[in-house]
Amino acid sequence: MPSFPDPDHLVDRRILRRKLTFWRVALFLIVGVAIIAVGIRYAHRETGTGKHIARLSIEGVITGDKDTLKLVRDIGASKNAEALIVAIESPGGTTTGAERLYQELRLVAQKKPVVAVVGTMAASGGYIAALGTERIFAEGNSLVGSIGVLFQFPNFGKLLENVGVSMETVKSAPLKASPNGFEPTSPEARAALAELVSDSFVWFKDLVKERRQLNADELAKVSDGRVFTGRQGLGLKLVDSLGGEREAIAWLEQEKKVDHNLPVRDWKKERRLERLGVLGIAAAFFQLMGWDGAAARLDNISHLGEARLLDGLVSVWQVTPVD
Repeated sequence: MPSFPDPDHLVDRRILRRKLTFWRVALFLIVGVAIIAVGIRYAHRETGTGKHIARLSIEGVITGDKDTLKLVRDIGASKNAEALIVAIESPGGTTTGAERLYQELRLVAQKKPVVAVVGTMAASGGYIAALGTERIFAEGNSLVGSIGVLFQFPNFGKLLENVGVSMETVKSAPLKASPNGFEPTSPEARAALAELVSDSFVWFKDLVKERRQLNADELAKVSDGRVFTGRQGLGLKLVDSLGGEREAIAWLEQEKKVDHNLPVRDWKKERRLERLGVLGIAAAFFQLMGWDGAAARLDNISHLGEARLLDGLVSVWQVTPVD
């Protein structure tokens, strides 16, 4: 007598097949939308969108990375970008990275108007970036300044001593690889580091003096490492005007004859998937889908601790915590 499949088994298989079909279609649609969005973005970038005011956001720790510097050069070379607004939200970063960014912004300023708009903070290396523009706008409670340089390094000598571990070193000269974090820093090594810091600090102060047209007394008031509010900075000549992007656009129109009706468009680095990691890829997808809030939060998390990996001389005030 022939056997027939169990009806419940057939129903279960049919339901499972429908679920698999649904998820396959959903995945196909998601991938398709992402591909189309990326294509539109690339096409938008390559073909241009007419005359506009470019907005470049400098956020977080400044390292002078190649992608950011290339983006600045691209804005400078663009025939459609009539002016550049540098929106700064940064506590600083490496001194060399800030110097590179400053130099690139100065090159753009030779071709078109460039202004800085400070959000929460443009401190230390962030302020160096602002110095690369023609005019600095800041809100009354923005933080600016923190003019100074530091060199930080951990010392694990006491910890190693407590666990019975020592690091043996053979080197060609007493100051080679000093400080190394495994032994107390010698007075000679500390003095050599102090010379490095002093040299970069003099460069930083000279830059502020030149760009902000300060005399010796005015420079001394602002170069003790502290931060100032935008209101304080205005009186100390660290900023030119109180306000934000609206005031910056009004100035561009009045002083540089840039049409205030031009749209302001963001110029952003293209994300490279192999560098993003899981959180970064998710942030990129959310951004493509228009969910900017979720994208920004994931992007911030993916960069948490970035400042602690900086090496060499740094110009940084503090890293703002992730909400």
